[in-house]
Amino acid sequence: MIKLLSIGNSFSQDATAYLYDMARCGNIDIKVVNLYIGGCSLYTHWENVKNDIQNYQYEINGTITDRMVSIKEALLEDDWDFVTMQQASQDSGFEETYFPYIEQLSDCIKKYSAGAKQLIHQTWAYEIDSTLDGFIRYDSDQMTMYKALTSAYKKAAQTLNLELIPCGDVIQTLRGLENFNYAKGGQSLCRDGFHMHLIYGRYAVAATWYQSVLKGNIIENQYVPPNSDHNTNDKLIRLIKQTVNQVCG
Repeated sequence: MIKLLSIGNSFSQDATAYLYDMARCGNIDIKVVNLYIGGCSLYTHWENVKNDIQNYQYEINGTITDRMVSIKEALLEDDWDFVTMQQASQDSGFEETYFPYIEQLSDCIKKYSAGAKQLIHQTWAYEIDSTLDGFIRYDSDQMTMYKALTSAYKKAAQTLNLELIPCGDVIQTLRGLENFNYAKGGQSLCRDGFHMHLIYGRYAVAATWYQSVLKGNIIENQYVPPNSDHNTNDKLIRLIKQTVNQVCG
């Protein structure tokens, strides 16, 4: 069994919501845990580590629970194969907000889960019409935000010598396709201007983790995200698969 722990927020919640079911569909036995605090930054993660605060909602295999844990408690819970870190989306394009907190968090992971491979989850830029206050810091421009977060995540990955999970790259590449060009009437990959669309956005980021972290072949995976309307567009799913395969290799 592959055991994966994400120290994150709502963006890692988006990324891991379908990962368990997708992996099982690809015959990969997995345990996926997400530690959730909405909008949590690397600075706050480190403050929580220092004080060993049990204020993370424990989400397992895409299911939200009432259990509250600390980062230390979660790290000691199992022999994790992978532990991921990420920056809060509003801070993602500002390199100075990563340091020294991501380094300190990485040291904490080494201390309590020495056998885990650490990864950095590259988050994505907001939708072009996002009204979130944090978007103003990027002149309310999607490409400005994408370029800034790309640079900052790259610096963090190089500093720690860690691999990136390229969700931000996948989402931006998809936005360059006609079917996902929201500015010209295409399907938005967001549901509220910044979180992932419950079908296509969440599927895209889960597929990115599936291929880049679990080394599965998303082209061959038959998982389809849940949809109460029963009208998931097969063409859009195929485009996402092709793009993930292209970006992740």
